[in-house]
Amino acid sequence: MKIGLFGFLFVMWILILAGGGILVTILGPFSISGYGDFDLLLTSILKAIIAIILVIVWILILSKLKNWIFKKEIKS
Repeated sequence: MKIGLFGFLFVMWILILAGGGILVTILGPFSISGYGDFDLLLTSILKAIIAIILVIVWILILSKLKNWIFKKEIKS
């Protein structure tokens, strides 16, 4: 049980660090130009959408991992 829980926590922290790294290194300097006054607004909206998608993907990954760990523990 402890190995499954610690594995889940380890993967959770890896996903948090990877997501933060992606947002800072790739999404941070990203900008859209050519739309005049709407450049900043469009860039912010796109960054927010990408960040929300990443959060949803991370939650799905952790949910699948949790289900796998519990199924493994129930079988043993």
